[in-house]
Amino acid sequence: MGYWHEKVVVITGGSSGFGRSLAGRFAGSGARVIIAARSQEKLEAAAQSIAGEVTARTVDITCDESVQELVDGILKDEGRIDAWINNAGRSNRGQAAETTSQEFSELLDLNFLGTVRCSRAVIPALARTRGHLVNIGSIASLIAGPHLGAYPASKFPLTAYSQQLRMELAPRGVHVLLVCPGPIARSEEDDRYQRQAEGLPAAAQLPGGGARLKQLCPDLLARKIMKACQRRKAELITPWHTKVLVAIAHISPRLGDRILNFYTRRG
Repeated sequence: MGYWHEKVVVITGGSSGFGRSLAGRFAGSGARVIIAARSQEKLEAAAQSIAGEVTARTVDITCDESVQELVDGILKDEGRIDAWINNAGRSNRGQAAETTSQEFSELLDLNFLGTVRCSRAVIPALARTRGHLVNIGSIASLIAGPHLGAYPASKFPLTAYSQQLRMELAPRGVHVLLVCPGPIARSEEDDRYQRQAEGLPAAAQLPGGGARLKQLCPDLLARKIMKACQRRKAELITPWHTKVLVAIAHISPRLGDRILNFYTRRG
């Protein structure tokens, strides 16, 4: 039996996209997977499409009470939580200078504060199992590219929050992993970037806002996350060469901007 056999793994945003890929990989490794999202219909469809033990539960991560009800319900039914993956979130397109404070507030509430709500609610349970708290960030958690609207500002705080949690929770045995991937390939049809990018360069319609990065295989990324948990790593940044760009941008912001502009498609 492998490391994940019979472990209880909770994945927010698990009804579609990368969350569903994560659920499939964990379930295939013998974990008891709970996928959580707002749409019961999408959750049930996702659970039925995944081989293994997968349970669907609704949650609104922008609501403290809904998150606490989810955690309490899982502990009542399963008795434990071994891993919690904060995957729910949403990308965006737009010029930062033209993005309203309301749009920033909405994305911060979902992409950052949603992670805070879930983490606060589940940390006591993870401390009992010496479990894993995984925060799915983005390359935009480390460097901000053009055309992404409020998205980078909503993802940047995850880096600081994960670092603080990592240091504070280590004595309690909780492993904290920050994942910063580039654009992830999706199997579902999705035209939201085209709608959001009206009036912007054509590249803004592409994943990553037009950054010249190969889209990541979701199944391969899921396997890397599982291995990173088993090794209790602090961060997973992929593709590997983005680490170099991040380092350059921190040492020389102007040089980092020039490189980032060079690697961003204009047409």
